[in-house]
Amino acid sequence: MPPAMPDTSLIQTLAPLTPSPACGRGGKNRSRFNSPTVVVVAAGQGSRFRGLGHKLTQRLHGDSILAITLGHATATQFPVVIVTTATLAQMVRDASAKSRLVILPDAASPDVLEPGMGTSIAAGVRASAEASGWLILPADMPMIQTATLLAIAAQLPRHPVVFARYRGQRGHPVGFSAALRAELLGLTGDEGARSILLRHAAHGVEIDDPGVLIDIDSAADLARVRGLMLDRPAYSRIG
Repeated sequence: MPPAMPDTSLIQTLAPLTPSPACGRGGKNRSRFNSPTVVVVAAGQGSRFRGLGHKLTQRLHGDSILAITLGHATATQFPVVIVTTATLAQMVRDASAKSRLVILPDAASPDVLEPGMGTSIAAGVRASAEASGWLILPADMPMIQTATLLAIAAQLPRHPVVFARYRGQRGHPVGFSAALRAELLGLTGDEGARSILLRHAAHGVEIDDPGVLIDIDSAADLARVRGLMLDRPAYSRIG
């Protein structure tokens, strides 16, 4: 049974997407309305995480995984849309008061699938239809740096699909231009944007950021990330 389509009446704005010029390279202003929107996907149940509490609430240097990911997204000064579920909505509200929140329906019973990545992407795009493009950022990837998001965004005017790559390995975030809006809105289920990636040439950007490959699905993943933060001083300041 396919996941239910999001009820647009559940879209809640924690902060309006008003123009907010930011000084970019060379002193040029970057308007939010001329920038891509970062869609932070935080709708998963985190069922593979066997620790105490939801994985997105786990702490790294005093902040939750979710708060760190959102901090990197908002530091771009691009508009940010967070896609989550009713169960996780309060956690998201606690982590950010500067982003648009889209709430997807929770699974009504064990026989109903949780909202998948494709459904979440479509909901985020639908809530930011005015955007010039979208950067899809999983909430469980707190090691992805703000500079990486900016590097992917910089290539979107020239390519329909852009992805981060570290030492030849493909990772996140993935950026999509506004030309693919209709295809993104048609995504459903848990396949993510694979069907779109098969139809369009994707441009890889080599990034010196191993965080593009690191997600936190399990307690073991969390332990590895904490170890990485000790071994790589730059990551000790991610919060």
